[in-house]
Amino acid sequence: ENPALVWDWYQWRRRLIAAAKPNAGHQSIAELAALKPGLTLVTQNVDGLHQRAGSPEVIEFHGNIGRSKCFDCGTVATSIDEPDRRPPVCSICDGLLRPDVVWFGESISLPAIEAAYAAAERSEIFLAVGTSSLVYPAAGLAEVAADAGALIVELNLDQTPMSALADHVLVGPAALWLPTIAACVREAVS
Repeated sequence: ENPALVWDWYQWRRRLIAAAKPNAGHQSIAELAALKPGLTLVTQNVDGLHQRAGSPEVIEFHGNIGRSKCFDCGTVATSIDEPDRRPPVCSICDGLLRPDVVWFGESISLPAIEAAYAAAERSEIFLAVGTSSLVYPAAGLAEVAADAGALIVELNLDQTPMSALADHVLVGPAALWLPTIAACVREAVS
């Protein structure tokens, strides 16, 4: 109902995210990807911190707040011609731009779902980090990996519905556990 208000709110969030830095968890996942090529990261976060930490293959289930896309034609805007217009318009069709994130009631893109499920099917070790494990399709990824024979490791502040499925449940902050896991992998491959 109020596109300018929504645009301004997302611009505020974008400024907050731009000031944020990847934490030890983000950095450890990037290190794991360097140590074990082929690691696929599926994230529900929209902040781009995994990419800023150096993770090379990131499937963004809920999009990326750093991008904008057209309401009408879906074109992802690489630049905004009229930055003072709230919201700006698409350079292709003049439709209103919006953040490239999945809003409530919208579907995750089919290519993202297909890529995530394919990665889960071929995984040997599946780390579920900081998720409630309640919302599908993301919550189903661990089940797919388990059915394919992967070792399931859950890292979370609390146990979740996935805990019963997991081979290992590590309770605590990801920024604590992931550096420990990365150190173990680093030692094993050296």
